[in-house]
Order: sequence, then structure tokens, then C-alpha cells
Amino acid sequence: MDQLDDNVMDTSLESYGDSGDVMDISSVSYRNPNDVNSPVAHQNTDDPMDNPYVTDQEADDIVAAPPVAHQNPDTMMDNPPVKHDEKYTENFNYDNDDIDVTDSTTKVEFQMQPTSVPFTSLDQDLGVNTPGTSNKACEEYKDNVKPVEGGSETKPNGNANIDYMDSDLTVALFGSSDAVQFGCDNILLGEKQLCLSAGFPMIIPLERKISEHHVSVINMIGSHEIDHEPQDHVIGQLVNENEIHAFIFVVRLGQLTDADKMSIEWLQRIFGDRVLSFVMIVFTYEQEEECDTTIDDLKNNSVLEQLLKKCEGRYHTSSKIMNKQSELTALVDRIKQLFTDNNQRCYTREMYSSPRDLQNSAEKEVSIGDTIAQPLGSLVLTDKGEIEKMCAKQLIDRIHLEGKHQKLRTVDFLKPIVQSQESCAEEELVSVFLQKLMMMDYRARCLKIKENSEQHHARQRNNDSSEDVGDAFYNIFGKATKLSEDTNKLDAVHLMDVQMAVFHCAHSFLKQLMVTKLSQCQYALPLLVPNPFTQEIEFPLWTFRQINKSWKTIDNTGQISSKFQPVYKAKTPMVAFFRFGPVTSSKSQLMNSLINEKHNTFFHRNCPGSSRTRVLMDGVVEIAWYCPSGETTDRFTHCVAFCNLHGDAGAHETQLSILTKMASVNVAILPQLDKNDKSMTRIQNFYSDSKPLICLLSDSDSALTEMREGKYKIGLKDRNQSVVFEEIRSAINNGLLSTESCSFFKLEDMAKLSSIRVDEVTDEDCWKGKEAALRMMSLLKDKDLTEIKESFMPCQGKLWHQWCQKNKELYRPTLGELHKESNIEKNKSSKKSKMLKIRELQQTSDISQFILIFIQKLNSQARKEVVYFLKWLGILLDDYTSECLSALHHQYDEKWSTVLNLKKKHDRSQQMTAAQVELERVSEKLQAATFGLEHILREIGQIYESCSSVKKNKKDLLFNFTSLPGLAAEMMISGFPLELMDGDAAHVPLIWVTAVLDALIQKLGEKRVYVLSVLGIQSSGKSTMLNAMFGLQFAVSAGRCTRGAFMQLVRVSEEMKTKLKFDYILVVDTEGLRALELAGRSTRNHDNEMATFVVGLGNMTLINIFGENPVEIQDILQIVVQAFMRMKKVKLSPSCMFVHQNVSDVTAGEKNMEGRRRLQEKLDEMTKLAAKEEDCDTEFFSDVIAFDIQNDVKYFAQLWEGSPPMAPPNPDYSKNIQELKETILSKASNSSGITMSQFRMRINDLWNALLNENFVFSFKNTLEIATYRRLETKYSDWTWSLRSAMLSVEDKFYNRIDNGNIKVHDHELLTEMKNTKDQVEKAMLSYFEEDKDKEILCQWRGRFETRIKELHEDLVKGTKRKLDEATEQKKAREKVDKKRTEYENKLFNRSKELALSLRNTGMDEHMLNGEFDTMWSKWVTEMTEDCPPLKDFNFWDDVMKILSEHYEFTLVNERLNQTNFKPIDYQSGYCDYITLKHLKNSNDTVSSEEAGKNSKKSKKEVLKQIMMFPAQILMSGIEYVKGTQKQPENMDVHADCPYTIMELIDKITEKTEMIMDKALVGKSGYNASYIQEIIECVKKSVKQHESLSKKYKLKKEFTIDLILYLCDIARQTFTELHKEFIEANDPRIYFGKQKSQYWNMFKNFYKGAATTTNILSEFICSKLEPSILQAVYNKTAIDLAARMRSEIQALRENRPNLEKHILKSLAEKEDFGQYIEYIHNPRRHFKQFIKNEVDRYYTEQNSMILNIFKGNLREKQQIVSNAVKAATGEVKSQSGDGNMWFRCFTTALTDELKLTENSCGDLSEIKDLDFLDEVLGDSLKEKMTNLHDSFTSINNIKIKMCRKTPDEILIDHFCQCCWVQCPFCKAICTNTMKGHPGDHCVPFHRNDGLNGWHFRGTTNLAVDFCTTLVASDTFFHPNSSGYVVPYKKYRKGGRKYAKWSITPDHTELPYWKWFVCRFQEDLEMYYSKKFQGGGEIPYEWRRYTKKEALESLDKYM
Repeated sequence: MDQLDDNVMDTSLESYGDSGDVMDISSVSYRNPNDVNSPVAHQNTDDPMDNPYVTDQEADDIVAAPPVAHQNPDTMMDNPPVKHDEKYTENFNYDNDDIDVTDSTTKVEFQMQPTSVPFTSLDQDLGVNTPGTSNKACEEYKDNVKPVEGGSETKPNGNANIDYMDSDLTVALFGSSDAVQFGCDNILLGEKQLCLSAGFPMIIPLERKISEHHVSVINMIGSHEIDHEPQDHVIGQLVNENEIHAFIFVVRLGQLTDADKMSIEWLQRIFGDRVLSFVMIVFTYEQEEECDTTIDDLKNNSVLEQLLKKCEGRYHTSSKIMNKQSELTALVDRIKQLFTDNNQRCYTREMYSSPRDLQNSAEKEVSIGDTIAQPLGSLVLTDKGEIEKMCAKQLIDRIHLEGKHQKLRTVDFLKPIVQSQESCAEEELVSVFLQKLMMMDYRARCLKIKENSEQHHARQRNNDSSEDVGDAFYNIFGKATKLSEDTNKLDAVHLMDVQMAVFHCAHSFLKQLMVTKLSQCQYALPLLVPNPFTQEIEFPLWTFRQINKSWKTIDNTGQISSKFQPVYKAKTPMVAFFRFGPVTSSKSQLMNSLINEKHNTFFHRNCPGSSRTRVLMDGVVEIAWYCPSGETTDRFTHCVAFCNLHGDAGAHETQLSILTKMASVNVAILPQLDKNDKSMTRIQNFYSDSKPLICLLSDSDSALTEMREGKYKIGLKDRNQSVVFEEIRSAINNGLLSTESCSFFKLEDMAKLSSIRVDEVTDEDCWKGKEAALRMMSLLKDKDLTEIKESFMPCQGKLWHQWCQKNKELYRPTLGELHKESNIEKNKSSKKSKMLKIRELQQTSDISQFILIFIQKLNSQARKEVVYFLKWLGILLDDYTSECLSALHHQYDEKWSTVLNLKKKHDRSQQMTAAQVELERVSEKLQAATFGLEHILREIGQIYESCSSVKKNKKDLLFNFTSLPGLAAEMMISGFPLELMDGDAAHVPLIWVTAVLDALIQKLGEKRVYVLSVLGIQSSGKSTMLNAMFGLQFAVSAGRCTRGAFMQLVRVSEEMKTKLKFDYILVVDTEGLRALELAGRSTRNHDNEMATFVVGLGNMTLINIFGENPVEIQDILQIVVQAFMRMKKVKLSPSCMFVHQNVSDVTAGEKNMEGRRRLQEKLDEMTKLAAKEEDCDTEFFSDVIAFDIQNDVKYFAQLWEGSPPMAPPNPDYSKNIQELKETILSKASNSSGITMSQFRMRINDLWNALLNENFVFSFKNTLEIATYRRLETKYSDWTWSLRSAMLSVEDKFYNRIDNGNIKVHDHELLTEMKNTKDQVEKAMLSYFEEDKDKEILCQWRGRFETRIKELHEDLVKGTKRKLDEATEQKKAREKVDKKRTEYENKLFNRSKELALSLRNTGMDEHMLNGEFDTMWSKWVTEMTEDCPPLKDFNFWDDVMKILSEHYEFTLVNERLNQTNFKPIDYQSGYCDYITLKHLKNSNDTVSSEEAGKNSKKSKKEVLKQIMMFPAQILMSGIEYVKGTQKQPENMDVHADCPYTIMELIDKITEKTEMIMDKALVGKSGYNASYIQEIIECVKKSVKQHESLSKKYKLKKEFTIDLILYLCDIARQTFTELHKEFIEANDPRIYFGKQKSQYWNMFKNFYKGAATTTNILSEFICSKLEPSILQAVYNKTAIDLAARMRSEIQALRENRPNLEKHILKSLAEKEDFGQYIEYIHNPRRHFKQFIKNEVDRYYTEQNSMILNIFKGNLREKQQIVSNAVKAATGEVKSQSGDGNMWFRCFTTALTDELKLTENSCGDLSEIKDLDFLDEVLGDSLKEKMTNLHDSFTSINNIKIKMCRKTPDEILIDHFCQCCWVQCPFCKAICTNTMKGHPGDHCVPFHRNDGLNGWHFRGTTNLAVDFCTTLVASDTFFHPNSSGYVVPYKKYRKGGRKYAKWSITPDHTELPYWKWFVCRFQEDLEMYYSKKFQGGGEIPYEWRRYTKKEALESLDKYM
């Protein structure tokens, strides 16, 4: 016998023997309790090698463990010892109960505890070793034994070599010895049973290797049979030395004995209560068939159930011999799972209790024996379900549904998750199953479970593991063995378990949707369902409520009748199938062959996805209906229900009883039964009953035999299946024909049974919702369906339709209406008044009790109950209307067929007319009878719209009507669709829809949505496609097709949000195009409207085409193409995809390519046709929209796989749906969608444009307009930043120039502006890239970036120009300034000399002052003798002089004295200023009627009539042209209108202002050349104007008056500026201002009290004071302008906001004169308004302004102080003198103050610079303090001293924009850029009468708005010509018309209506016209108050 060294193995536990002992692991070692240290080993004489170890596994798959040897002392050493394998080491850690294991498969780390317990041999020392001693190994067995090596007790260090690949487990087996079979084949226990001879058991750990795990097995089987006293110590020692992972309780399957019951009690008594957490039951069997009934056995034995409950439901099955590696591998896996479930803790010595403690515990614990003592079955209700509950829980956990019991919601799966695979991982089963089910893919129950990557690699390794070919016979015919990786995994999840697990975990709404989809997939539906959690039998009646079945039957006469019924109401025969005991034939498969042999209606064992284990299906009853098609091939002539009870019927008495009681025919599948079999009792009862019974015998081969009447038997064994199926069908039919026994089954009747739980009854929310719905339905009892809507919902009937009609007429006035009532506004107001009356009728109409209950229920806080209520109401309404609708449809079909037949005969008789009338009557009845949930919501929408319109709540409404949209929004969130367009009225309830969307935004937030819309012909499967794609529930049945348009939200799942940039998909379903409309309203125009609306709404539109032939869909294609063409014109860019449904062969690539080619050709052809209608030249569809014919066309298979009604959906259809969905989401991933607010605006814009005839012309993109307005506000901020920064830069450079730096370079300005420019550019970049509407903003980005760049360049250039001018002025004054400095020096020196000469004369101050005055006058006279004094000028003398050179003096003098020129800019007429060039052609400017009258008038009268006011001539007439009129050849070239005189005056005034701005009067003084320049400008402009005018010329009086008018404006400006110039440049005035400074200095020198330094310091301060003050003023102006812009509301934002406040101000003042100025000279009024606002700000904010001013004063003082210190420091460092100091000082202040050198005389005598610093600082402080104190109020601040005042700064900012006015109404273009590209536009126009427009040939002023006129059929005369231009083509009126964009819009401002009414008399007097006739003011306008007018400004502007 080979021996190992003593150091081979270190024991990890307390071992027996010393270091030299040798251990034989195979031996049985025991201890005498009386002699602890004396081990005794017994060994049987049987040699273990006599029984070779045999398993059913291949050699490579298993490492055999040694058999158990029970040895006696004599023979023990005959066994060869076990040699420990050095490759395997164990490491132990006793300090940590948490064990980490690294498993090679799962990669989860564990650290295993020791499992081998070494025992010593008889020859070894009997003492107990201390820890750390070692045992030697015994000799190893031969090939069949895997040696195991022990390990050290000490903790492994960091370098320990731990093998994590083989993880060890310790298990203890106990139970009855009858439950196992020992033998050499027993992998776990080996050959020998435990010896029980010495009065106590011999417990030996055995080492086994199973599935790569070394398992230490402790055999305690039979231990409970021995008195426990002797074995206490042995067990205690065992627990101390081992940490046990699991206790395995072996029990014989189906044979629970008393010994078994004692075993669990023994274990609990010995090991304590805590051991139960480690117990697992292993049920053993002899034959595999026993396994099939495991669950049934458990359910039928209450004791077993309680036993299993104690073990927390853990059990496993194994053969009794335990020789199957796969079973033991699975057992090991379950032990590992148990270890994990126990938080990786083993049973340890700490858990072990003493026998006394155990006994005490046992007394308190109810034992299994106590339970057994109770009567059998007494615990069935409480304990029977625990097994099922545990199994269900394990299954649910396995498929990741834990925690979802009854919580899985519909919304969790109505998400666009893309799952296209046919196989998936276990954790994805639920998600993929439901996704496929929602898409009606019946392959949802055929999913395959994927291998994970490690299993796949393991399989590959196994396949490649050996190159040995092996024995063919053994491999082919030998006993099959499983691959190792197959043995390592559990059985696959049964797919019916997945379905039922989801069913159990689902909320009732998801259950209902699931069952509905299962029904659509033609699958059987769960009828009776045992709940594994409660053990109740549930009847899910609720889930059947939305399922309808249709079928056709043939009566005896051959007449086919159709039926369409909800299944819960259908009364049909029912055939019940069930089995007793195990049978070889599949019951479900038999039933499928009866119903539809091509489809697995009932899931059976041979279906894909089936597995041998199923958890949740036993006891489930499923139901399916066979629906005949009215053909001779039908298997059954009537609709028949088939029920299938799964599992052994004997184990499910309740279900069996219900089925057999309610069935018409019972079908039992039976094995060969004994006569005394319990099942035969039930069979006998069935046989005795009168109800037909069919027995299918699985072990018989007999043919159909009728045993007695109605009782049949049919053998199934070894027979032709077709024959068998036909016999079964025949027997069933015979049974059904037995009228006396045939009963009818109705689903609702089952709810009356007391033995089952009905979901609708037990769910409180459900039955409460049903009660409320029934209460509503009770109100409809005995009502005529066709009259219900009219009586219960009055708001949506005739009143709503009348309102819609009036609204359309409002937008589309007919020519007849216009002739009848020429006053368009009056006509429009009349219609609005009628519409309002309709709204009042709606509002005052009584709310029916029906609607009140509905609204009250919706307003309930119980949201679940509300959803149930809505579902119930929909179900009950469908039920209520279906029968009547079916009959009406049948009538309609008959009448339609009659009409068609008569048309074929070309019958035009009265019969044809009568048939058509009758058809129309049925059509109207059909429309009236259509009644659903959408009609109720429509009524609520109309209640809201009517209340909103009249601003009053409905009297019967218990809460405010404003809450109604929130209720509808909640419905949308809950998954209900909302009606977007009323299909009956063909109208969008805009007020209601926008309110609901607003409420939706309020509830969800501003979410982004991707709008997916669908278009197609009627009944082409649009709704079905959307429902399948997203699991929605758009109506597709109940005899109704979609009418109008509906929208529904689909939430994007969190996982998809990583790919998509939006939160919801908003699906829009529409009614079919080219529909056979019920009310005969189908027109091409309606289809165009619908297509345009839907295409415009959608980010993507699906064009659904039924069939393959494009020729058949030509009309539809043209409509669609035209819709996309319109979108392109209005700059909307949706995408589209074409879906061809019902294509016979979608896989035929070549055929599809041909189809694509034909479609492309047809699309291009339709594009050309549509282009003609839309007046454009597009030829190809790809030019209209981005379209890829290869990828954007999808071909769909037929929906049904076979012929309905029994055909399931085509799986290829579902696959096509999935592919389309993936494509849509792929395209959608590139889009950000739109926000809900944007979607709301888009609806509004599209519908308002569609109401007008010309969509493109009428479309106004509100979102784009709003976005542009925000952009312009931002642009205003950016330009303000640049302008204000440039003002500061200007101040700096002006100071530089004044201080002698006479050269300014461009780069200096650019450098100064760089930071501001960079900040503005950064702000722009951020705004364009981060704003929520960045997609819209991008179109303007380039333009605005260019505008900012150009503004910056203009500011730099403009500033450079002004600075250059200042430089030139500085140079021009250089001699004067030099002389002035020289004079100042002389005055300084002379004053000093005089003071010094008089110092000792003793003169008092009065005498001294007289002496100084005398000398001062002498000095000033001497120094200014060469300078003549500057004089004022006589402005009008210069004007007269210059004008007289061009015109007669007397004429000029006369015009000047008359002062006619003053109001020339806007006066009542210009007729005195013009002469006609060709009077004989004057008729060209008037109508033919006027021409006749004018021929009798004098020339002067004609002129007076034509020239009353230019605006009247602009539109000299609005008339309705009858017949045709010859248009001139060149209509766009017109004679100039006198209206242009006003434009001319404005232009010349603007040029004059520019001349005045450039004139340097303030710097150089007044010069008459400026007048000359103004006169030349006027003359040149007038001459140019006359050259363009062909019909009149201007008199010279006009030119003279205009010159005088402009010169009068210039006079005021020039006079003020010249005065400033004299004060600044006349030396006498200048020296007069300086006298006080020199007097103070003179006194100081005279007194001698101060040093020269003191005196000079004070003098310098006196020089600094005015400079500092000027700098403070300049900075204060900039600061105040910025403050005003942020604080004055009118000056915030942009120019439109300013205009809104101007209009408010005008309304408050009610000053007509100011209104006229605003209308005709807006720029002047804007400037004056800004000045007024600034002045008001001065008044209201004087303290704040004073603080700003003083703050700037302190800031400048600090700057000067810093400059003093800096100059002192620098000069001291260079040892300079006072002159050097002054130079440094002035240099430091070059940018801050105006202060030149040498103005303080010679400072060289100042040497003490520190003293200068100190004295100057004190003097400056004193001066500034005095200056600061002098500003006590706002009145002390002379704001005009600013270089540029705040109002001038603000005027520059706001008035540098476009001032072009609308040629019709004088509205001002709102563009912020002068000379901007594109058209002029304004959000709201005015009525044209404000501009003096009148009807031609009358004195009737117009009241029409141009936005109304451009949509009308009226004409106008442009420029007073005889030509007429249709308003719809107003751009052809001439240049100024062509540049304006005026879109039809009925949202005109009430403000201007109020204005016309308020100032009617003033306007009439001003224009000498009347608002009468066609211009009569509508009465409705007079209702507007000023308050409403002002509110409208806030609402619309």
C-alpha cells in the first residue's frame, strides 16, 4: 500500500488521530459515546470493488464517487485507501458565514466551506487531534474513484492558490430507507445502506463529484428509526465539523408513510426549527410515468401539501436508484439556489441546539404528525394551494414577473418596443410574447428560448472535445445520454405557462386586451382559471366583453343568414372535452382537428414551445368557438363552443361539474380503467344522464359505436386519424341534433354560479363602473335608436351642423351673398352673430340626465373606476346598437343594389328617383343610429365650446365648464382616442381640441410627440394596421368604420427614449378617402381637405393602399400628391410611406420591383396633374417630398391566413407590421418631433387655412410666426448690447480726440468692441442651437447672423465717421484752442503778478475786487481785439434770400405769411397742389358712371373730387364686377396716385433729417449752406417724382410750402445748436465763465496764506469739475437708457411690443389728433411716445435717477484720484517736475475726461509731488463733495447736457427698422430691419376706412379688413386707375402691393372695430365721407367696449 508523506494534507476541522494517522474515507467510522476518543470502524466483508460503479452517463461526463463501505475492524484495512488529489485544495474561513463561490457557468463568486469529515482507522491513536494536525491519505481506489484532498484550517493568505472552478457542497440525506435503492449505480449514496446494528447509526460523509462539483454526502437515512439519545454526540460532532448546505428529505412519490412523517419530526427535534430553511424534499420514483402526476399527487394529499409548506415549497424528483446524472445535476443546481436564497449561509454549529432546547421547541411547534392526526382533506382549502403557489412563484420569478401580481398594466406594453426575433432569452419572454400578441402574431406561442453565450460555447466545446469516432452501435442504439450542458439547465419554460403567468400578473385591462388579441389569433381563451395564489376558481367574464364573433348559417331552404354578436351574449351549443387519468392521445390536438386542423387553436404537447413541465395550466378550462362560413364545407352548421379542461378531470371536480352541467355534449377521453376505479363513478353518472356522451378510448381500436341513444364510444388506438376525426364530428353533430337534450350555452350564465369567482363581481371598481354605465343605459330603454342622439345630445346635432356651415360660409362668402349684401364686414358680423346665437341655443339647451351622469362619473376621483366605466359604456353601447345597425346595413345593401341595377339599365324613371330617395333615407337613419362613446365626448366638446363662446356656465352643470377638457385629457392619458375631426360634420371643433391639448400639456408637461398619421381608401385596413402596430383599439368592428379623424397617445418606453428624441407617438387614424358616405357628402373637395389636414399634422403619413394596381388608386394618389405639394408650398416637410395591403405574394422581389416602378410612374403622373391645380411646374414626386421608392414602399401580406371567420391572422402580416414599425421608428429617430404646444398650433393653422378656398394662400404658420417674434425680441437684445457698447466706446474716443489724440483707426474700434461682439455671437449660437424651436429657427440663422455682422460693421463705420468729423473739427479749432491756451496762461500769470504786486497795499476785498475787475476787462479786451464777436443769425432772411433765387419773392413771401405749409405732412387734401397732365383722359381714373358726371364738371371740380385725400384715391372704389372686362395690356404699370404725395413728403422729411444730423452746427456754427442743401434736396426729389407721375404734376406752391415746412423744422434745431456753438467758442463768453476761477486764484496769491501748490491744485480742480460733470452726464445717459429699456414695459422686447403700448396709450387718451398722426406718420408718433415715456420715467423715478447720477459721479472721482496717485508715483520715479506730472495726469485720463495740457500755466516750480498729491486729493474731494451736494433733486440734473440723451438712444434703437405701411390699411410692417429681404407683413391688419378707402363713385367709407377682402371675390381699383384687380390677386395691383404678404385671417383685432365706432364722426369729418351703404358699420361692432379693445391687444399682440 502506497503511503504519502505526513504533510500531504492539513486538516481543516478537528480531526481524529495524530499527525501520523492515515484516513480511509471509504470506511465507516463511529465513536462510542462512552469513550469519545476511541473510534471503532466496522467494515462488511463485501468488497466494494466487487460491485463496479455503473451510471447512465458517458465516461467523460461523470467522475464516480466511491461507494459506501460498512466495515468491521477485521476487514477495514482490506480496502485500499483513498489518495488525495494534489490538484484540489480546500480553503476554509470560519470567521465568515457568508460564503463566496465562483461558478464556472454563472461567474458568481462563492467561497465554499469544507465538506469532508476525516475519520481515523482502528490502528491509529484514539486521541483527538488539535487543529492544525494532518491526516495521511489512504490508498486510492482504482479508476472509478476521484481522490479528494483536505485543506488547512488557517485562512488563506493573499497568495493562496484557490481553485474556484470546482465548488464543494455538503448535503445530508434523511428519510425512510424505502425511498431509495442502494447499489453501485447510485451516484449519490453508493451500494450499502447505513448499518443500524450497534444501537445507533454510523454517519459517514462520502465524497462524490456531480456536475463539476465535489459533493460531500452525509447519509442519515433511517436515523429517525433509532433512539436519538446515543447519537446526540455523534451528530453534534458532525455539525461541529461540517457546515451543511442542504438537508435532503427523500420520500417515495405517492407513498407517504408514517416513517416519513416521523423523519421530519426527528429532524426538527434534533436540529431545531432553523433547519427547515435548509430542507428540500426529493420525491423518488421507480417508473418515469409517475412523474407526470407529481403535481396532482401533491394537490390530492393535504399532508404532503403541509409537509411541502414546511419546506417552503422546495422539492425535486429523482429515480429511486439515483443513477441519472441529469437529475442529480439539477438537484445540485437547486441546492446552490437554496444556498443563494439563504443569503449564502449554511447550517452551522451555532444553529445547532441541545436536545433539551430542541424538545422545548418541539412542544411549541405544531408538527407534521399533529397535522396527520386531523381528518384527511380537512386542510385542503388552506394548504392544497401552497404547492401551486410556490410553483407559480418560482415560474413568475424565473420569467421576471416578480412583484407584478395584478400590477402589469396595458400601458407597460403599448409602447413602441422593437422586438422582431423569433427566439429570445428567458428574461425577455414576457415582453416579446406580449408584443407579438399585440401585433396579432399567433407565433407568440411558438417562441424559442435562446441559449446564452456560455451555453453556446460549452456546446461547441463539447462537439469539438474529442476526435475519437467512437462505437457506432453504442452511440446509435445505446441508451441515450444527455450532453453535459443539457444536464446543467432546467426544463424550458412552457409557453402556456408564460401566457397564464402574464394573465395572472396582469391588470384587468391588460387581461381583456390579451384575451381579445388571443381571440383575434383564433386561439382558445381561458374560461375557468384556478388562481395559484388564492386557490379560487376564477371566471374572467370581463376579458370576453370586447370579443365579437360573426358567422353565417344556411337554413333548410338554402337561405344564408349572417350573425354578428358579442361572445358573452351568444347562445350556442357547447361541447366539453375532458380526460380521466393519463392518456396517450392529446385531447387538445383532437379538438384542433375538429375546429381547424391547420391551426393550433388549443395548445398541445406537440406544439412548438411545449415542454414536459407545466405549472399553471392544470385545471384551466379553455373555450373556443367554431363559426361556420355558410359554405357546404362547414364542419358544423351552427356556431359551437368547445371547452377543454386541462389536466386530469378527476382532480378538478369543480370545473368538471360546471362544464358537464352546461355542456350540450360531453366528450371524455379515457385510458383503460378498472371497474372499481374512482373515475368510473363519474363516467357511470354521465352514461346514465340524458346528455349526449362520447367516450374516446385511448387504448381501444374500435370504430364509432352507439352504445345507447346519445352515448358513443370511439377507439383512438392505431386508427386512421382522418376517420377518427370524422367519427367524432359525426357523433357531436348527432348529439347536437338531439333536441330534447341539446342545451344552449351562454357565457353570462356562468356568472350565476356560486362555486366560482367572477372578476366583474369581485372587482369593486369594475362593478361600480358597470353600475354607472347601466344607469346611463337604462335611460335609453325603449328609445328609438335613430332618435337618441337628437333627444339626448342636442348640442351636436342640427345646431352644431348649422354652426359648422355658417363658419365655412364665414371663410368662403359666395358671390351671390356678396351681391346680395355688398358690405362684407356686415355680412360677416351677421354670420358671427348667428353663430353666437347658435352657441347660445347650445348653451341654454338642457343637459340630458344621460350626459350629466357621464360628466359626473368622469369627474370622479376614482380613476380606475372611471376607466372601467368608460369601457363598460363602450361595450354596452356597442351591444345596444349592433342589432339595429346590422339591420340598417342590410337594408342599405339592398337599396344600394337596387340603385346599381337600375343604373346599369340606364333607368331614369320615377322608380330610379324613388330608389335613390329611399337609399338616402336609409343612409340618414344609419348615420343617426350610429352611436358610441365618441358621440358622447363630442357632445361634451360642444357643451364646452358653447359655454366658452358665451362665457357662461351651463345651468345644470354642477361644476365649471372649464374643467371639461381636463376630463378628456385624462381619457387620452388612459389610452382612449380623442376625436380630432367630427366625421359627421366634417369639421374640427377647434376650441375643444385645443383646450384638451392645453389640459394635456398641463398634466404631462410640455412633452414632445412624433405624429404618425394614416391615409387610405375606406375599409383598407388602416385602423387594423395601427392597432396591430401599437396595440391600440381604434374601432374596426361593430358595423362602423372610422369617421373623421381620431388621435391617440402611445408612450415611448424608457429604453426607447435613448434612441428617440420624443416622449410619445401620437397616432392619427382617419376615415377612408373616396368613401361611400352615408349622408351623400362625399366630394373630392372633402377628400382633399382630409388629406391636406392629415398630411400637414403628421411628421410621417402612411398612405395605405389596398391591392397592387396603382390604376385603381389613381384618384387617391392625386389627392395625396396634391396634399404634399401644398405642404411644400407652406414650408412644412412631412415624410411619407406607401403601404400596399393584401398583396398576394410579398416575397416576389421581381414582382415588387415592377410594382414599385409602376407606382413611381403613377406618382409622377399625378404630380403633374396636381401641379396644374396648384399652379406650379413640378414634374416629379421626388421634387415634392423626399421619397425613396426602394425603402418607402412596403408590401403587406393578406390579413387572414385562409378564409374567415375561422382563419387566424397571417403571420406574414404581423411580420410586415413589425418591419414597418421598425422602419418608422428608424426614420423617427432622426426627428425630434414637435411639442404638444406646437401640435396644437399646427391643428389651428391647418384647419383655419383649410376653411379658406386657397389653402396655400391662406396658411399661416402660427408657430413659425411666434418663433420669429421671439427671435426678433432676442435680436433686439443683441442689437442693444452692440449699440450701448458702441456709445461707451464713442465717449472714450471723443475724450481722446478732445485731449489731443487726433487719429482714430478702425482696428482700435474693433478691438474695443471685440468682447461685446464675442458675447453677442456666443448668445446667438446658444439661442439657435439650444432653443426648443431650433429646427424652425435654423431657416433664419444665416440671415440674422448676417444682420448682426452688418450692424456691427455699420456701427463701427458710423462711429469712425463721426470720430473723423470730430477730429477734423478738432484740427479746425486747433489754432483757436492754441490761442485760448495761450490766453489762459497769460491770464494766470498776470493774475498772479497782480496779486503779488498788491499783497502789501492793505486793500480790503472790495477794493481788491474792483482792481481785479479793472485789470480783467483790460486783459480780455486786449486779448480778444482780433476776435470779432459771434452773432446770432436771422434764419428766415436766409431762407427768403435763397428761395428768391429760384422763385418769385412775392410768392415766397406770400406762402410764408399764410403758414399753409405747417400741416402739409398730413392734411385733408392736396388738390390745390397738383394739375392734371391730361384732363381729357381723366375718365381713366374714375368709373364709367363717374365719367358721365365728370364730363359736365369743371376742371377744378374734377380735381377736387379726385384729390380729396390720397388714401381715397389709393383705393378709389370697391365694386363687384359683373361679366367680363377687358384688362389692359400692362396692368402693373399705373399712373402715380396722389397718395404718393404723402409718401414723397415722408421721404423728403427723412432726407432733411439726415442733412440736419450731418450738419456740424454745434461744432462749427450755423451756415446758410445748410438751407441751400435742404432746398436742393426738395427740388430734386419733387422733380424726380414728377418724372414718374404720368397723370399730374405738382405746382411750385407745393415745392415752396414743402421747403418752408422743412426749413421750419430745421430752424428749431439749428437755433439751439448755434447757441451752443457761440457759448463754446466766443472767447468773451468763455473768459466770462472762467473769471471766477481766476478771481479765487488771485485772492489766494494776494493773501499769501496758501502755497503755490495749494493754489494750483485748486485751480486744477476747478478745471476738472466741468470735464468730470460732462463724463458723468454721458455715462448716466447710457445707464438710464438701459434701465428704461428693462423697466418701462413699452420699451421692453421689440418694436411690436412698443406699438401695442402705443395703441393702449392712444385708447386711454382718446385723442383723435394723435390717432391720425399715428396712422399717417407713425415714425414721428413713435419718437414722441418714446420721449413721453422717458419724461414720465424721469418724474416717477427721480430718486433712482439721482442715485445713478451720484454713483457715476463718485466713480469718476475715484478714477481721477487713481490718476493723481498714478501720475505722482510715475513722476517721482523719474524725478520729474510739476509739468511732467500734469502730462502724466492728463495722459491717464485721456479716455475718461476732456482735459488738455498747459491749461494750468507753468507748474515747473512744484517740486514736492507728495504734497501736490495730498493737496490735490483734498481739494478734489472738497470739490466733488460740493458738486455731489449740489444735486439735491432731479431738477438739478440737466439731462440735455448729455452728448446723447436717453430718449435719443432709445429712439435710435427702436426706430432703425422698417416703416413701410400696408397700402390698404396703413398697418406698419413689423420687421425690425430696414430694407429687409422678403415681403412686408403685419400680424393684424385694420379696417381700410381708417386710411380713407371708400367705394368708387360714392362717399361711403369702407369698413372691410384687408385680411377679409383678400379671401373674397371682390375687386379694387389700384392707384385711382380704371383698372380692376381681384383682391385674391392683390399683388398685381402694383409695386407697393406686390411687396406685401396679406393672408386671409378672421381673427382681426376688436380694437380697431371699437376705434371706428368711437371715432366715427371724427373719421367722417376728417375724410369728408360717411360710414354708410356698403360701408355701414355692423351693429355688432358697437358692442365692443374700450376694456375689451384693450384686452384684445394683450390677447393677440
